[in-house]
Amino acid sequence: MKKEKFNILRIGDIVHTVSETHKFDKDFLIAINTSDVYNGVMGKGALTPVANLKGQFKKTIKTGDLLFSEIRPANRRFAKVTATECQDFVVSTKLMVLRKFNDQVDSDYFYYCLTNQPFLDTLQRRAENRIGSFPQITFDLLSGYAFPIPPLEEQKRISKVIASIDRKIELNKQINDNLEAMAKQLYDYWFVQFDFPDENGKPYKSSGGKMVWNEKLRKYIPEGWHCGSLLDIAEYTNGLACQKFRPIDNNYLPVIKIKEMRDGITSETERVRSDINDDVKVYDGDVLFSWSASLEIMLWAYGKGGLNQHIFKVTSKNGYPRFFYYFQILEYIGIFKRMAEARKTTMGHITQDHLCQSTIALPSSLALPNMLAKYIEPIFDEVVANNQEIIMLTKQRKELLPLLMNGQATVNYHLSDD
Repeated sequence: MKKEKFNILRIGDIVHTVSETHKFDKDFLIAINTSDVYNGVMGKGALTPVANLKGQFKKTIKTGDLLFSEIRPANRRFAKVTATECQDFVVSTKLMVLRKFNDQVDSDYFYYCLTNQPFLDTLQRRAENRIGSFPQITFDLLSGYAFPIPPLEEQKRISKVIASIDRKIELNKQINDNLEAMAKQLYDYWFVQFDFPDENGKPYKSSGGKMVWNEKLRKYIPEGWHCGSLLDIAEYTNGLACQKFRPIDNNYLPVIKIKEMRDGITSETERVRSDINDDVKVYDGDVLFSWSASLEIMLWAYGKGGLNQHIFKVTSKNGYPRFFYYFQILEYIGIFKRMAEARKTTMGHITQDHLCQSTIALPSSLALPNMLAKYIEPIFDEVVANNQEIIMLTKQRKELLPLLMNGQATVNYHLSDD
């Protein structure tokens, strides 16, 4: 496919924005807000009495529409409308409803053009230059941007390539969800329900294993177990104030902040000198625990980096395996959040005192954790490997789509190919 065969069409030549007001002819409607759409998927929304709907919920939608947030385009608040019955939905006016009218443009191809990250970054910069309370765009602004549009069959082939990458990314995410649920279920069975194998290979508690009351934990635990804290099972190394260690040459590491924990390493990620202490360097498979404002724990999978302050790198203490302290911290994050909710406050940050005051049930020896580690640690390694593949596929997709759109790369298989 030669580049000169591509047409250039403005967005306004492909879709128009729809602002049809709902008839409100039912007692209940499903309200779709900007928070209900993300990265191509429209959530279930909230079934709401019409009398209680806020004034912003007005718009109707149809199957095939695209919902695109006017606020902060870089947040990826957009979605395809795939529901076949749409009359029960009412959409916020903060979402553009884009409806394609040009039959010479493939819907999926247009969607990929519109939601390509470099284009979203362009929109974000325009939105931030706008005078107003929020970084916002309008359809008038959006409609003036143009995309290269190849012949329809080529559009469909390009869409098929990108869709296949997206399916693999989504499959990896689903596999990881299942793996993580499986690992958590095993952990809970052994160390929450206390049905680890007894000396006869039977579930300890369910088979009548002796349980004793622990006053500090305020619950029964297996005989021989004791009360400990999160500080007994792991070391918590805080990151650096990385702005004090800016690189002076090309020897640097990406800085891992809370944003990187969520989004991975991006072009906006800051840099730190590569000769920082080894204890604040992060490697794939390390456990990271953000202790300030956002309480989160994760298995890092984005490559070597330097740890910023407000995040703990968590490592083993007293021989406890990774899965054990990972799930103990994960459970306590929920406890910390419930404490904050009960006090009607925001948990500002976790201190060493919080970790010291935590109470957890610890087995009489490392034999049980090490036994379960043989099953769960390979699961953790597979989760990390799948996330690494997601990163590679995402990078491949980001680089490939502009090349296909501009005719710098071509698709050489038929639409009927698998």
